[in-house]
Amino acid sequence: QVQLVESGGGLVQAGDSLRLSCAASGRPFRAYGMGWFRQAPGKEREFVAGIIWSGGITYYIDSVKGRFTVSRDNAKNTLFLQMNHLNAEDTAVYYCAAVRTAYGGFGLRENEYGYWGRGTQVTVSS
Repeated sequence: QVQLVESGGGLVQAGDSLRLSCAASGRPFRAYGMGWFRQAPGKEREFVAGIIWSGGITYYIDSVKGRFTVSRDNAKNTLFLQMNHLNAEDTAVYYCAAVRTAYGGFGLRENEYGYWGRGTQVTVSS
């Protein structure tokens, strides 16, 4: 198993930046594809970004493409989400999640992930 703990959330103004971190412990971090999800008030949790085990392939939903960057440091067992040009629609609880696949890839659907952090709140005031 792998345990995940997010950090880095907070209250910012529109246009500001935040960097979220997700610290992993337990099984070797490099064995997992990783994803960032978010859940806004009154909405379902949605996939935001994913990254394969090596960091060589990433994927973003259209609404964050060009503003968010997902990365990982396997030596430090940490996943990151750099968020720039934040807007009010980015307000949500952000979760990191891990999935173990034969090829170290990530999924786009919530039910593909077996391990989740508890989330970190990001609030963007307009």
